[in-house]
Amino acid sequence: MLRRRDKPLDLSPYSVPSHVAIIMDGNGRWAKRRGLPRQAGHRAGAENLRRIVRASVEFNIDILTIYAFSTENWGRPASEVRGLMKIFARVLDQELDELHRQGVCLHHLGDLTGVNLILQEKVKRALELTKNNDRLILNVAFNYGGRAEILHAVREMLADGIEPDELSEDLFSSYLFTRGLPDPDLVIRTSGELRISNFLIWQAAYAEYYPTPAYWPDFGREDLFNAIVAYNERERRFGLANNESDS
Repeated sequence: MLRRRDKPLDLSPYSVPSHVAIIMDGNGRWAKRRGLPRQAGHRAGAENLRRIVRASVEFNIDILTIYAFSTENWGRPASEVRGLMKIFARVLDQELDELHRQGVCLHHLGDLTGVNLILQEKVKRALELTKNNDRLILNVAFNYGGRAEILHAVREMLADGIEPDELSEDLFSSYLFTRGLPDPDLVIRTSGELRISNFLIWQAAYAEYYPTPAYWPDFGREDLFNAIVAYNERERRFGLANNESDS
């Protein structure tokens, strides 16, 4: 059987955002529509990540940040949480070598406290293996929450004895999990929801938001392309007035 070729997509007329962040939402509803258990939706979502990473490399995106598991997700049914942890572990086992081959550098955003030790070791091994890769930075927000990140940064600054008059936005940013990386240009949320859900609430202050009705397992290469095209139709003003309205 011949393998279906991807449709040619030309991004040459467009500016590609350097940093794209994705709130991967809708796995459960995707499964429900198909009469499947929620876990099947999470597995399909994990499979889709491979396609979006490949597309990000193709489109010359520098940084891709994905919201994999929030601090609030621990409140889901225990069976669902256990299933998610198994999926994360399996993805690392099955995809790590290919990610490394593609030049993907893995970063973890969040806190591994409370995560089982076997999975912690898998994460640490993945970070170590890929730390020198430079084709695509893949930030995985796992056990992550924007408020928790800010509290973590404040505690670290207090421990370092930072004085109030020393504090600046640049200094504060250097204590965040994304230290050393540019803020996201584009934040995509799948499943049609219009919430930021405690995701990168400091870093995404001036990002462009792109909601799409597609559930995450259905969000594909062409959807990412369309998001980039829509991003190019925005005027980024970063709180400043444009020439036409500044009167």
